[in-house]
Amino acid sequence: MSKKITNTSLKKFNTFMGFLHLIQGALMLWFALNIDKISSFKVPIRSYFLTFDTTQMRLVTETKELFDFPFGIVVSMFLFISAIAHFIIVSPWGNKIYNKDLEKGINRFRWYEYAVSSSLMIVLISLLFGVYDIGSLILIFVVNAVMNLFGLVMEEINQYKEKTDWKPFIFGTIAGLAPWVVVILYAFGNSSPSEVPWFVYALAGSYFVFFNLFPVNMILQYKKVGKWKDYRYGEKAYIVLSLVAKSVLAWIAFAGVMQP
Repeated sequence: MSKKITNTSLKKFNTFMGFLHLIQGALMLWFALNIDKISSFKVPIRSYFLTFDTTQMRLVTETKELFDFPFGIVVSMFLFISAIAHFIIVSPWGNKIYNKDLEKGINRFRWYEYAVSSSLMIVLISLLFGVYDIGSLILIFVVNAVMNLFGLVMEEINQYKEKTDWKPFIFGTIAGLAPWVVVILYAFGNSSPSEVPWFVYALAGSYFVFFNLFPVNMILQYKKVGKWKDYRYGEKAYIVLSLVAKSVLAWIAFAGVMQP
């Protein structure tokens, strides 16, 4: 990334990255549909509700299984979402908006895509740690999406300011940490955490590392450190981080499904 980054080079780069995501997603979908061990790996999604027990004469919590979550297929969807976002960016309509926004230090497509894809991944991680409650999963998804939308707000409000307003960054960080509190509670609430499969910790650990690299890139952009003085350099860094993070996380999740 030493050469000057132009709108044209970013368009080519987004196209290339879109195909990399698409190819990986297609491979995973094929595995999920054709390998029995993967296609049969499904997680039960449950609903918890209060009902009156006439025997005990008090309210008790009942559990109802709603459906089985097709884990392998959804992991592939995680990559397809990213591929679609890249292809929208390089489309005639999307690229015009993309280039115009880059001049202002914004990429709204990034934050909308992250709001869906990264929220889906934290839900997958939560499922592996035993969070099966539909209500909790919805909240985890929404709160993580809000974290990413704060990133969009950060870029939108600071295009008009000489001094960076860090409030959206701070609020987004708080929102982003909330799902991890739930995951950690489930991870260490187990009487024997050593019984949790290795891939679950590898997935959570990898996600947490990448989770922190994205805000570091944002800080470097707004502090205008070195090459990050050019917003496009940070944009390309986001694209690289996104590909590496999603590829590593998706394949770890897939490897876990294949474990005994």
